[in-house]
Amino acid sequence: MSQGSLAAIARDGAARIWAVGPRDGVIARLEPARLAIVVPTFNERENIAELFARVGAAMGAAPWEMIVVDDDSPDGTAEAARALHRLDGRIRVLRRIGRRGLSSACIEGLLSSSAPFLAVMDADLQHDPALLPLMLRALEGGSADLVVASRYAAGGELGEWDARRAAVSRLATDFTRRISGVCLTDPMSGYFALRREVLDETVRGLSGRGFKILLDLVLTVQRPLRIQELPLKFGVRRHGRSKLNSGVVWQWLALLIRKTVARRLSGWGQPGRRLSRRG
Repeated sequence: MSQGSLAAIARDGAARIWAVGPRDGVIARLEPARLAIVVPTFNERENIAELFARVGAAMGAAPWEMIVVDDDSPDGTAEAARALHRLDGRIRVLRRIGRRGLSSACIEGLLSSSAPFLAVMDADLQHDPALLPLMLRALEGGSADLVVASRYAAGGELGEWDARRAAVSRLATDFTRRISGVCLTDPMSGYFALRREVLDETVRGLSGRGFKILLDLVLTVQRPLRIQELPLKFGVRRHGRSKLNSGVVWQWLALLIRKTVARRLSGWGQPGRRLSRRG
């Protein structure tokens, strides 16, 4: 995507949400973000501008920010996000050198924000930003500590996945729920939002490894959480390639076993017995 296209999208988004400029000699003061949306990236340059525009359209006038945590993508993802930042300050970039990993990227991005509510979503356009205002509403209203976008909740869909990939996903999800006791229909979802205090309570116990930070979080928390699930209709990746490989699978298994054993040895027991799900 050209720099001109990036600029046009950013200008359009900024014009729809808010404008900052002199008013009788006074610069308008920006309202602090209520929701910080962390987007871990590696080689997602072609998706960043469209994702930013979609989030802006979905969030409307609500104050928000997007934090792109990029693992030094060779395709210039960080540079594309910086080009947007120069036109719209709601997006900013953390570029990581010499280290990679979705979970650790998410943790760094979440900790870099002062917003009271935090979200994590992918950059590949498969996560529908229209769910973000619903997540924020549930968190602000006090009805939930954690809101998860689920492909397996009533009304959710896997999109255009082939039968084999869908079967493997369902098998892995069922296995995770049975072993861990987590009371989520989609414990491996990469799209969720939480209250800041949940992060503050769990961050020192998170492994920071692998790709399943939601699973890590719910297996680390040491108190009951009020959890709400929203149905997610999985979108289609237009650019780039999936990061799923055998290494990701082994990291998931290691996380699942290590955290489940640790919970049971600590006496906390199965999280599914303590957590409640509100639809």
